[in-house]
Amino acid sequence: MLDKSPQRLAAVDSAQAGRGVGRGVTYVYEAPVRLWHWVNAAAILVLGITGYLIGTGTPAMPGEASGNLLFGYIRFAHFSAGYVLSVGFLLRIYWSLMGNSHAMQIFCVPLWRRCFWREVYHEIRWYAFVAGEPERHVGHNRLAQLAIFFMFTQTMTFMVVTGFALYGQGAGDDSWQYELFGWAFAIWPNSQDVHTWHHLGLWVIVTFAVVHIYVVIREDIMSRRSISSIISGERELRD
Repeated sequence: MLDKSPQRLAAVDSAQAGRGVGRGVTYVYEAPVRLWHWVNAAAILVLGITGYLIGTGTPAMPGEASGNLLFGYIRFAHFSAGYVLSVGFLLRIYWSLMGNSHAMQIFCVPLWRRCFWREVYHEIRWYAFVAGEPERHVGHNRLAQLAIFFMFTQTMTFMVVTGFALYGQGAGDDSWQYELFGWAFAIWPNSQDVHTWHHLGLWVIVTFAVVHIYVVIREDIMSRRSISSIISGERELRD
């Protein structure tokens, strides 16, 4: 049984950060988290573009339908990226249990703590240019945790379930996709409703991605935090 107590996690993080102590940096994002971040970002980009084209349609192609497979290629890219994203998400869940304390942040949000909401309020004021100084967090700040948990983690889970349910409907009732995720049609018997909700989920992810990129750049300018932390894994809180 792994000891995941705060004391042990803090000790492990300190030991891992040892290489950066002399330079005043902390090792936050481990290699598996960084790899997942960029692979996941690429998968989301492919899924977003192909999903939009699937939902809105593609331009008419000249010649016989049998002469081109544009829509088939789009669907293939969408399904392939969906598998990459789903497998990566499962591995990310596994690493949240095996990695350092920061690896768990996007899955475990202490909503029951009063201090958590106090820090969320402070971060909202900071982003609204009202508060003078942001809270100092080595990993994600509390508002970022809240946004990632609801806009990304939960939405990603929803997209995986509805995506495989729709795929399973096309693959047949005897496919493993339908057997595992076909229960979604018990909630929305009309498959078009599942399509609609899946498409809306795309825009939640797109909105999150746009805000995420803006906030990362803003934090580097305002808080002077190094945005290279998701590449090197080390974060420096500069004065």
